[in-house]
Amino acid sequence: MLLCLLWTGSTDVYGQKARQRRMGVRVDSLALKQQAITDSLATDSITTDSLAILNQKEIEKLEAPVDTALLAKKNDSIQNALPTEKKRFIPNSNRATWLALIIPGGGQIYNRKYWKLPIVYGGFMGCAYALSWNGKMYKDYSQAYLDIMDDDPNTKSYEDFLPPNADISGQEERYKEIFRKRKDLYRRQRDLSIFAFIGVYLLSVIDAYVDAELSDFDISKDLGLKIEPVIFNDGRNKIGGNAIGLQCSLKF
Repeated sequence: MLLCLLWTGSTDVYGQKARQRRMGVRVDSLALKQQAITDSLATDSITTDSLAILNQKEIEKLEAPVDTALLAKKNDSIQNALPTEKKRFIPNSNRATWLALIIPGGGQIYNRKYWKLPIVYGGFMGCAYALSWNGKMYKDYSQAYLDIMDDDPNTKSYEDFLPPNADISGQEERYKEIFRKRKDLYRRQRDLSIFAFIGVYLLSVIDAYVDAELSDFDISKDLGLKIEPVIFNDGRNKIGGNAIGLQCSLKF
């Protein structure tokens, strides 16, 4: 009986100690969980504080005064670094025409076709020289023809065109005809020189206009002229219904 009481008491003591140990483990686990929650809250608080600091710095940067000079400098540097396409010069045909009318060769200068200037001014100079030379010769032969026709011994300018010590006695009519033909020849050449001068002037104007118009003309690969042989039906041919010819096709 005594042994049973001792066994029962020891069992109760052992059970109480086991319950105390289980309660202690539960308390420790609760404490650990509470500590973990506290640490997590502290970490979240630190993260929140760091985010608040970063947001405050960003707000301060936005509220800070903007350095416009620095921004303009950066913008200029970026624009300079970008590749710029050179603008193509397209002349105005009306302006080129008016410049060519007012100033000889002005249309070619405006169109930037400087290699044409020697041709234009060379034509003007050639026509001017021909006009001056033929005009002078026409004037001299006209005076000589008048002198040989008036039978005045004091007017002998025609002798300047004769060989030295030449005697035209008995040949006056022949020399009168020669001087008349020479006079008419140089007059005709003088008139032709005037027309040539006007022609060079008009050609320079037309060239300036056409050159300005063609500067913007589309000469891409889409334009093309194709010529090829073709067989087609010819109703007028009584021998056969087919005929051979050439077909021209313009692609644009």
